[in-house]
Amino acid sequence: MELVRDLSLTFADDGKRVKVCVQGSMGQGAFAGIPLQLAGTRKILEFMDWGDYGAMGAFINIGAVGASEVDKEDDMFVLIAPQNAVGNCIIDDMRAMTDAAGDRPVILVNPRLKDMPASSGVMQTMGRDVRLQYAASFETCYSFRLLFYAGTFYPIMGALRMAYPNKYEIFRRVDEPNGEKYDLLAEFTGNPTADDITNAFVGPKKKKENAPSGFWGFLSGIL
Repeated sequence: MELVRDLSLTFADDGKRVKVCVQGSMGQGAFAGIPLQLAGTRKILEFMDWGDYGAMGAFINIGAVGASEVDKEDDMFVLIAPQNAVGNCIIDDMRAMTDAAGDRPVILVNPRLKDMPASSGVMQTMGRDVRLQYAASFETCYSFRLLFYAGTFYPIMGALRMAYPNKYEIFRRVDEPNGEKYDLLAEFTGNPTADDITNAFVGPKKKKENAPSGFWGFLSGIL
């Protein structure tokens, strides 16, 4: 939320009119609802401090996701964590909104646009390729995530960062007497795989030359 506020206020300082959008309830009847991650988000945005110079209502407004939310005075749009829910897809509303926005920038913060199964547990297959193609049409301009051992969330081993137009960077976390630091280990032009990250920390596995094969190789591997 702090990231969204700082990002929006930065554009507002440049004279841009920013609409911060949170998807509303999807579905109908008993199946209507909003993703748990976004529950209460709009209310929090309304109570946040948006500066002392009256940015809220003038340069920053809060809306939902959809074509009807696009006004001619809006210069750009920031969508907070747009995501599909079980039995409901946000892609159609997003596509309608981006079509209505035309060439105006649309920024997605922490999107989760992978397909979700229907309420019956069956994956939605109709139009799946089109939905995935639309989700992939957005260009990543910034990415950051902490790195842990597989299956754990502690300790923090390092971080993976990409700030456009720079490369993806892998950092190792190092403890120091007065805190911590992150040392750069490797850079990649594309999003590194799990093997790339592992190799950056421990080095690539070297194939043993003239290693015995067959039965003797099996014995040497376990002895």
